[in-house]
Amino acid sequence: MIPQNSFTLNTIGIIHSCYKEKFGIPRQPGLVTEATAKLELIPPYNRLDTVDGLDGFSHIWIQFIFHACLNENWKAKVRPPRLGGKAKIGIFATRATHRPNPIGLSVVKIGRIYQEDQRVFIDLYGADLLDGTPVLDIKPYLPYADSISNAEGGFAPAPAEVQKKPVIFSVEAKTQCERYEDLHNKKITTLIKQIIEQDPRPSYLSEQVDREHGIQLWDMNIKWCARNDHFEVLRIEHE
Repeated sequence: MIPQNSFTLNTIGIIHSCYKEKFGIPRQPGLVTEATAKLELIPPYNRLDTVDGLDGFSHIWIQFIFHACLNENWKAKVRPPRLGGKAKIGIFATRATHRPNPIGLSVVKIGRIYQEDQRVFIDLYGADLLDGTPVLDIKPYLPYADSISNAEGGFAPAPAEVQKKPVIFSVEAKTQCERYEDLHNKKITTLIKQIIEQDPRPSYLSEQVDREHGIQLWDMNIKWCARNDHFEVLRIEHE
């Protein structure tokens, strides 16, 4: 018997994230620990009953929709950034966003779970989620079952094996970050450093230097460029 080929899924929540566009989002969760987000549960799931007991866990799995890719077609083979954007491998051997079903899966650290004006929120840390992402489900992370010590990572080496260039801040950018941190109590300097040292540029630009790029975080546009042996944060522009 052939299983039915379509299903209807309900959105249970929406992500409120520092990432306002795809460019700059780390390619995996947990790489940018200073990235903060909130998961807001929506009706009829916006009840503390639904998350009773979740505060006993440190991490959750989030299943979500790649909503910014819904109008883009999937391909059988893609070019993973870890392979320099040159070699192609099968879509199901990657975590590429352009999939037959645009469903993503991330494990993230959780913080406070609380209710405000009939709205239920879960604070998230280290998330790789775009602002406005629809969430399909959450499940607690179980260390005894979900952590496999001898698992193999295929073409994706461990983070320690990836060479990172240092990130420096211009005098203007450093001053702007310090002012922002004083006003908003957010570690924006560390957040910017963690994002840029991952080198979010597409692979075809990885050899270019001195080209200006921008990453949107909250209401800011972070202007930066790659130099020969480091990345430089140039300035911060407010939207």
